[in-house]
Amino acid sequence: MKTLQKLILPALIIAAVFLVYKFYFVKGDNLGSFSDFDPNNNAVKEIRVQLIADRGIENTGGGVSFYVSDKAGKVVNIYGEAQLPNGFESANVVILRGHLTQSGFHVHEILLD
Repeated sequence: MKTLQKLILPALIIAAVFLVYKFYFVKGDNLGSFSDFDPNNNAVKEIRVQLIADRGIENTGGGVSFYVSDKAGKVVNIYGEAQLPNGFESANVVILRGHLTQSGFHVHEILLD
């Protein structure tokens, strides 16, 4: 009985550490949702979205413009002064860092998944 009592606390600590790691630190492979963003907030947040390459990708000088869809299927115009990474046109899922505005999503950084 005493050995069982000595094992319960370490097992609970290990389980708590695993749960914190699993749900807080590990990023999922799921797409994000633009409904989590507030268009009146300029805080830069990250979102995983699906690239819609057939609607066109414009890379003019210092600005980019393209379309993506989130997990709910909402299509949003992405624009900003970010640089397109190599292989962007062939990517399926991209990670965007920026903020939602009334006219679309202003991107600050574009990463490939």
